[in-house]
Amino acid sequence: MDPMAAKFIGGGISVIALFGVGIGLGKLFSSLIESIARNPSAKKDLMSTGMICFAMVESVALLAFIVAMCLLFVV
Repeated sequence: MDPMAAKFIGGGISVIALFGVGIGLGKLFSSLIESIARNPSAKKDLMSTGMICFAMVESVALLAFIVAMCLLFVV
């Protein structure tokens, strides 16, 4: 197999994780909005927890992007 083709295939496979990240962020924020609508007095606690979870899920997306760029341009 051509090394350049292997780089492109590896980069594409590493970006598959972004589909899961998109689904996870959608579920996270829909649940956050629903929880705040049910109990508005708990908004402060829910927002802080939601932002921490957002950062953790988004770190997976950044890691997948970094792996893809390393496969395409470094290796």
